Amino acid sequence: MSLLQTMLTHLDSPVCEPSQQAAPPAENDSSTPEPDLFVSTDLDTAQFEWAVTSASDVEYNGKIYRRLEPEYFAWLRSRMLAAQSAFKAGKLSESTWESLKSRFNPLQEYAVQKFGKEDLQQASRQLSPQNYQPPRHVPANPEKPAEPPKNNWIYPPNEAWNCIEQVCSDALAKVDAIKEEAMSQKWSEARLYQNQGRYRFPCGQDYGLVCFVGGDRKIGAVTERYIEIIHSPDTPRPSTLRFHNPDVSQPWLKKVESNHEH
Repeated sequence: MSLLQTMLTHLDSPVCEPSQQAAPPAENDSSTPEPDLFVSTDLDTAQFEWAVTSASDVEYNGKIYRRLEPEYFAWLRSRMLAAQSAFKAGKLSESTWESLKSRFNPLQEYAVQKFGKEDLQQASRQLSPQNYQPPRHVPANPEKPAEPPKNNWIYPPNEAWNCIEQVCSDALAKVDAIKEEAMSQKWSEARLYQNQGRYRFPCGQDYGLVCFVGGDRKIGAVTERYIEIIHSPDTPRPSTLRFHNPDVSQPWLKKVESNHEH
């Protein structure tokens, strides 16, 4: 159902008759600031003294209201223009169109008084109705998984080692992003992607980079000798570890030559 149809459906409902609608606030000489006006998509208006200043959307009695700002008014006006076109084309009854106007016209007068014509006209010019996100119901506490779901990644794909470490899709994406750069610096595919080992993870040197970059960890500098793994990068105290490449010479590895006496 389109948002215009939703608007019209509410207008046909007895709980949304104009008599139930709060009138836009009048001039007030009191030093106490007037509460902001909130408007639903079916042009019902309300004021909530308890609304948090930063809150743009408020749910009340099962309906979502949005704080009236120039951009939101421009979107509501675009809905009215669509309704007007439907009325002129004979797709909207006169009674429904009049009901819409009886709600919108006082709202428009209030918006002009509060924001000024220039700001409203600018908002209308800049509005993209297709990309605007209108008020909608959002779960109060949406459940989020602790980390992305596991997948069936196995490397080497045609071998069966003693142990397998599951990896997340986001870890694979992180390694994919630096694969070309790493392999140009003498990193093998196995060192990047292997998740099978002779011993349980993280023991041994069989497991590749992909097993170490899940969760909030990010990949930093990529060099021939090591790749940086940044833990908690978005916190005040991130830490950086180095994932070393055992296939190239490292400063701490020295070749030991044995001397034999003859």
